[in-house]
Amino acid sequence: MQEPQSAPVAYLAAVGTALPGDPVDNGKLAKTLGVNDEWIDVFIGTRTRHFARDLDSGEVRWSLADLCAQAAERALTASRVAADEIEFVVMGTATPDHLMPATVNLVADLLGLDQLPTYQLQSGCAGAVQALDMGRTLIMGGGYRAGLVIGGDVCSKHLDLDRDLSDAPPSDLVNYVLFGDGAGAAVLTSEPRGQRLAVRRVLNRFTGLGREPGQVIDWFGLADRHEDRQAVREDYKAIEEFVPLIAEEILWELLEDLDWPSDRVDFLLPPQLSGHMTRRIAEKLRLPGAVEVSCVAETGNNGNALPFLQMEGLMDRMTEGQRALAVAVESSKWIKSGFALEKV
Repeated sequence: MQEPQSAPVAYLAAVGTALPGDPVDNGKLAKTLGVNDEWIDVFIGTRTRHFARDLDSGEVRWSLADLCAQAAERALTASRVAADEIEFVVMGTATPDHLMPATVNLVADLLGLDQLPTYQLQSGCAGAVQALDMGRTLIMGGGYRAGLVIGGDVCSKHLDLDRDLSDAPPSDLVNYVLFGDGAGAAVLTSEPRGQRLAVRRVLNRFTGLGREPGQVIDWFGLADRHEDRQAVREDYKAIEEFVPLIAEEILWELLEDLDWPSDRVDFLLPPQLSGHMTRRIAEKLRLPGAVEVSCVAETGNNGNALPFLQMEGLMDRMTEGQRALAVAVESSKWIKSGFALEKV
């Protein structure tokens, strides 16, 4: 059911994003990896992506903290909320710069923020939604007036560019062509400011009981760093099978919870796995009249940055009274997530 008018509401005032370097197209990536660029287009359907490291030299040019701080600065500028008004920072990521210190605290330092609570959530694609959920809860029930919600990933640091991939099976090769790097941030407020998008619902639910992980990202310590295994592994067949089904469950659960008719949703932000997968899922969700907002074919799968990139593409298109639904599925251990926005 819809909330009463007097219930506390959290609002999205603005979104900012950061993508490192120039876009890397399939031809450039295929040449670096020694694979066929037509395979990338046919199998993945992603045209470009951005990397925090230089493909030729292997040099890491941007840390995750760098990208998240850039995104947050852009969000603050767009929102016209001053940095000294920010009362908390919540960040979701699957690829922190270090195990310690938490990357969120490096970001706060870069932004000049001090003496405020910070939280870092370790999660894949759902981490951005989990961060939004926590930020919304702090605004609605914690007495906070403004905060930053951040999500981002630098996946390229886990990929071995010196590896000979000419005979690699598709299950290994997919990680080299699927992912990109990036970050996003949103300013949440207790009163309508900036873009004035009310966050009507956030869904965040573990649904992986008894299921094998669909994706694993390993940290290597001194004792196991020389083991012959990939840092990033995916069960792409399981992802292809289950993600569309889970996405549909999320969509209809949100609609029922909100009591929104399906024909009253103006924009759909579907899961951003790859160009081809996103197209398939959007077709399966079938929201009549809803405009799809997707970015993964141009940005690559940069994990927790994706919902912010989608929201950035949504911001200037929504008019008063319009509604948007976002759906995100994390396949690492299977998490349902999504959120609903309404322009006020």
